[in-house]
Amino acid sequence: MNELWSISPAEWTAIKLSLKVSGWAVFGSLPPGIFLAWVLSRKQFPGKQVLDGIIHLPLVLPPVVTGYILLLALGRQGFIGKFLYEAFGFTVAFTWKGAVVASAVMAFPLLVRAVRLSVDSVDQGLEKAARTLGAGPLRVFITVSLPLMIPGIITGAILAFARSLGEFGATITFVSNIQGETQTLPLALYSLTQIPDGEMGALRLCIAAVILAMAALLVSEWMSGRFAEYIKG
Repeated sequence: MNELWSISPAEWTAIKLSLKVSGWAVFGSLPPGIFLAWVLSRKQFPGKQVLDGIIHLPLVLPPVVTGYILLLALGRQGFIGKFLYEAFGFTVAFTWKGAVVASAVMAFPLLVRAVRLSVDSVDQGLEKAARTLGAGPLRVFITVSLPLMIPGIITGAILAFARSLGEFGATITFVSNIQGETQTLPLALYSLTQIPDGEMGALRLCIAAVILAMAALLVSEWMSGRFAEYIKG
């Protein structure tokens, strides 16, 4: 039993890297996610269905395909990655930053869907009333729409965080499985299942993944409820 809770330094590194990658993935996804959710909810324009389909494509594509597309685009010889490397000496592939990109892409549809549902529920009459009182579009969004969207934003962020914690296919394809650099919790768990006597370490990481995911979902429910009560009050 003691062996079950004796987490090795390599396992701690994988857990901390997963939390780091997931946190940055959500942080980078929130601004474009909120913007695109609002656009899809409130605007009508040619190509809207195409944009919606592109955003949700990672939900239906095999993760390995998404990771390979990222590698083609952001790899050292990719059409974007080559420019970044030659112009700024910046490399994304096979680094923890690439793991952030892969996790963000895979979690982005969940974030947008949750925020869009929240935007749909905002009473547009309140926004119109604010505009008749002289508030500009930006002020209406910040003072009226955004506060009412907060529960959905929190839910989307936590769901994206939990999805990022579990990201495997796109990550291993795009940034490989480099211990201490790109080996997140799911990748470390997979590696442990492939070596002799790795079962106990895999079980420890499995338990850690369940605890972290459940904690994220519980925090989401608690914070959404608190904000909903605050708005009603």
